Amino acid sequence: METKYSSEDIAAAMSLQIYAHVYTSMATLWVYEYVCSLQEEWTFLLQSRWTKVKGLYIATRFLPFLLIIVHLYANFIPNENPAKCKVLNSICSVLGQISVGFSEFFFLLRTYALWRHNRFVHVFILTFTPVAMIACVATAYASIVTASYQTSAIPGITGCYSNSNLFVSFLLFFIFELGLMFLTLLHAIQSWRMTNGRLYTILMKSNIFYYSCSLLLSAVNVFTSRYLHYQYHVMFQDYQSIILAILALRMHLHIWQIDQQSHNIDAIAWTSLFDV
Repeated sequence: METKYSSEDIAAAMSLQIYAHVYTSMATLWVYEYVCSLQEEWTFLLQSRWTKVKGLYIATRFLPFLLIIVHLYANFIPNENPAKCKVLNSICSVLGQISVGFSEFFFLLRTYALWRHNRFVHVFILTFTPVAMIACVATAYASIVTASYQTSAIPGITGCYSNSNLFVSFLLFFIFELGLMFLTLLHAIQSWRMTNGRLYTILMKSNIFYYSCSLLLSAVNVFTSRYLHYQYHVMFQDYQSIILAILALRMHLHIWQIDQQSHNIDAIAWTSLFDV
């Protein structure tokens, strides 16, 4: 006797399979990037002084490994318990948000340092950042807690899908990143004639590139969260946390290397994150 499945069951199963493939590619990207930067990274860890930012670097580097392990387990280990799915996905969501927060903190420090003589901007950053972060986390938590989770009706399809929607959370994060991007561009316009140092240029370019990538990924997640269904709507959420972590780590390594090569690069040298 043939068992027939509805078009909805088939669509949900396909979304789970594609989601598992996307996450496998993400895990491969993270491991590949770690292997490629291993020598430079160990040089940094062994030769740099122990500071708070170095501790932040280590946390930002190794937290995604835990995120990837939990997600791969949830995606590929057979599981027919929706309650367990909810727990695993909640853990992944928390780890992903913490990872993004760590990556953001690198560039928040740089944006804060760029505006060293402007008290109004400092107050704005110190006030707006906690509010934005709390709003993003609160809306994401509310969506995850109220969501329902289901496993595939088709045997052999692992993973589970939910109706959680992080549209509001990603929209708020997009607005937050847009504000930081505006502050960076505004400072670049105001000081491009007065500051020509190499380190300043690298700091400015890395900030702009990071915020541009973050805005693009946030926009993609806003779109998928709003208009796609099944697991398609969360397909790129953790991709954002991985990409942002890679950018934050690589750019921090690059700036540290430049800082080691020259002692009197320019007036912006006082902003070195390695003294924090």
